[in-house]
Amino acid sequence: MKKIVLLVLGLLFLPVIAAAYQVNIYAPETLSVGKPLVVTGVTTFPPGMSVDVVLYYQLTTTTEIKRQVVSIRPDQTFRVVFDTTGLKTGTYKVEVPVNGMGDSITMRLVQIVDRSEEIRMDSPLVQQVNGTLVVAGTITGDENSGVQIEVVGPDNSLVFGPQFVNTNYQGAFSTGVPISIPGEYEVSFTDAKGFIGTRIITATGLQMPVATLSETAPKTVVSAHAKASRDAPAYFTVKTGTGPVMLYTSSSIDWVIEYVDENGVLHVENNQDEQNPEKAAIAGSGNTIYVKIYPYNYSEQGDVFLYAENADAISVSPTVPAPFTAAGPQASGGILAVPLMPLSGLAALGIALLLRR
Repeated sequence: MKKIVLLVLGLLFLPVIAAAYQVNIYAPETLSVGKPLVVTGVTTFPPGMSVDVVLYYQLTTTTEIKRQVVSIRPDQTFRVVFDTTGLKTGTYKVEVPVNGMGDSITMRLVQIVDRSEEIRMDSPLVQQVNGTLVVAGTITGDENSGVQIEVVGPDNSLVFGPQFVNTNYQGAFSTGVPISIPGEYEVSFTDAKGFIGTRIITATGLQMPVATLSETAPKTVVSAHAKASRDAPAYFTVKTGTGPVMLYTSSSIDWVIEYVDENGVLHVENNQDEQNPEKAAIAGSGNTIYVKIYPYNYSEQGDVFLYAENADAISVSPTVPAPFTAAGPQASGGILAVPLMPLSGLAALGIALLLRR
């Protein structure tokens, strides 16, 4: 009789145990096709446990597009990246298909849009190899502003940018990209509203002679380094020169860059992983900008090197710059999304409920 009572009590407590786990995922509401879809999550599952993260296409029925299995990190977070190249425009769903998670947020809807029609190329899509690849065109809605351009060569190496190129009163832009080999060059365009799209320009002809070191104009790169963690970020001041400035970090840790531009607007860059440096392209005009760097994971810390290409000077700030104090500026584009701290039990549920309001 006692065994039966204990068995019944055990069965009654099973739902309580299952409901103690929480999973909350986060993804952008809108994304341009071709841009990486980054899905992050926080959970009370134990580190090392694996969960499925699935991307579905929502039409009249739900169709699974891609699935990734990811292990829970030591800080009880996880992160996956889905390639959206070639996907149709429309409504998609990312989900962690688990049951019995109570008030967890295990599903997010993502609207994938195609902005590629906003680009009109004026330069030929087939050009002779003569040392310079001409990239010129017009972008609707970007009059008197600018566009960030990045060019990847036939060998998948970065040959240009990301670099800010000004647009005129009609939204027209033009720049020359030094090249030496024939093949297909993938040109990517990004503006203040986000990723626009890509175009392929094919260079034909014979390979150009490679310029010697003495014939190549050296790029001005300044750098500084400091220790950084989530609780104690590294702060830098960068004196920009004339023209676009490229910031990039050291690798081996998944770094996050926050910077306040010359207009006082806060930007956040976290598009790379620990294998690649984080980057930020800035339109410099000789003023000082402020940069904050910290690791994406709470469990990591270390020395971070910040490099600034085409800047006059860079230094470590011994104090927290005013733009990063409590009264600092708001993030560009609305609410600033940062990874949540590891949570467990009711604490995770409370934060999840607050975020849903």
